[in-house]
Amino acid sequence: MRQAYRTALVTGASSGIGESFARILAGRGTDLVIVARRADRLDALARELVERYRVAVEVLAADLTDPGQRGEVERRLRAEPVELLVNNAGYGAFGAFAEIPLDDQLAEIELNVSALVRLTHAALPGMLGRGRGGVLNVASMSGYAPSPGSATYGATKAYVISFSESLHAEVAGKGVHVTALCPGFTRTEDDAAPNLLWLRRDDVARAGLDAVAAGRALAVPGVQYKAVLPALKLVPRPLLRAAVNRMWHQAAGSR
Repeated sequence: MRQAYRTALVTGASSGIGESFARILAGRGTDLVIVARRADRLDALARELVERYRVAVEVLAADLTDPGQRGEVERRLRAEPVELLVNNAGYGAFGAFAEIPLDDQLAEIELNVSALVRLTHAALPGMLGRGRGGVLNVASMSGYAPSPGSATYGATKAYVISFSESLHAEVAGKGVHVTALCPGFTRTEDDAAPNLLWLRRDDVARAGLDAVAAGRALAVPGVQYKAVLPALKLVPRPLLRAAVNRMWHQAAGSR
């Protein structure tokens, strides 16, 4: 059953793929709650979307790694339910694991995993009670392979994929869709034309929204990444580790 969503909450909406989610949803007539740390950028985006698309846009400035501010978003989801939750907020600390400050790694886990789980837990019971809704969790192709140079980031995205697929199975047949969006390399700050490696952020956001509306468990944007995914699952892990390790050392050596 394909769903059209009348209301949505989007995290990380002030830029990148999150901004694309907000724009596409507004263009489809969806009223929005947009969440990010930067209130000024959210306010500017809200004014533009209201004027252009005549939808309601609520701004909720919050740092989702801060328990108090994250709690406000959780309470908003419980008190005034939305039909679609887009867990897009996330970031990666890149470099050798032993050389990156531990606090950076833990903040990454807090945002990419803990905040996503908490917001999903705040939104999902109401959706199940109404028999309607969707949760779109932004993961990554890096969740399918070892990720030297971004070990914590890759591990958080592997969690998001597994978590989303499990919830998808749990809620099957209950009118609620849970989807993991797994993009490859995506241009988050400019929408230049796609090439063999890089995807456009609008294309990624649209693929995720179409997938959750259709009730698919996974969305992999881009024909190049759709072709790569089976290989990542079939290649023996020692060979895969050796290949990505070689790529990591080559990239590190070129800096």
